[in-house]
Amino acid sequence: MNSLSYLNQSIGFPPPEQALTDPNGLLAIGGDLRPDRLAQAYYQGIFPWFNAKDPILWWSPDPRAVFTPSHPFGSKSLIKCLKKSAWRFTINQAFLDVVAGCAGPRNTQDGTWISAEIQMAYYELHLQGKAHSIEVWDGEQLVGGLYGIPVGGVFCGESMFHRQTNASKAAFAILNQHLVKHNFQLIDAQVMNPHLVSLGAKALPRSEFLTLLHQYRDRTTSASIWNKQEVFIEF
Repeated sequence: MNSLSYLNQSIGFPPPEQALTDPNGLLAIGGDLRPDRLAQAYYQGIFPWFNAKDPILWWSPDPRAVFTPSHPFGSKSLIKCLKKSAWRFTINQAFLDVVAGCAGPRNTQDGTWISAEIQMAYYELHLQGKAHSIEVWDGEQLVGGLYGIPVGGVFCGESMFHRQTNASKAAFAILNQHLVKHNFQLIDAQVMNPHLVSLGAKALPRSEFLTLLHQYRDRTTSASIWNKQEVFIEF
């Protein structure tokens, strides 16, 4: 039965299958953004998404936008661009700056859902080793990046940004390379949009996504793969 749940202080979510069909995927309202609740949400295939003046809203849409990690990633034109580029790539060297970049104004949006509350919540996850960033640098200038949360063999992508053309695609290429190297099986991109389609995302029925999540979420990966580091793109 599809229904909307109201969360209290205890950490617990209803089954994702109970999410509403209109609006698509809205599952629960309320609660808080403390790290253990966020971690439990992603473990169950649920994520928060709400405007700054709204209560906390929790979602599990149907279908789900996903990628299968692949390397090399991207079109021939992107690979050609990266071969010519002087960009540097790092992991977890500027997490807060990446999240702030993702929260910046977009040409197609009046505001952002990544409020100061959201930024600090994910920074707390980062400090616990549960949220990570990919950075793209032009010299000492941060020109693109992305962040997300690994859950076993699944990487749950949250947001990406660019300040130079193709910089967010470059960050995603580095992410793919890193995930393939460490045997991740799925990238969760949450809600399909034209940009994700252009990157090659596939729409997966929620039931199939949850089956894959349950299959991969308890895999163990060394925490050291997310140590602060410089990485080099491989072709």
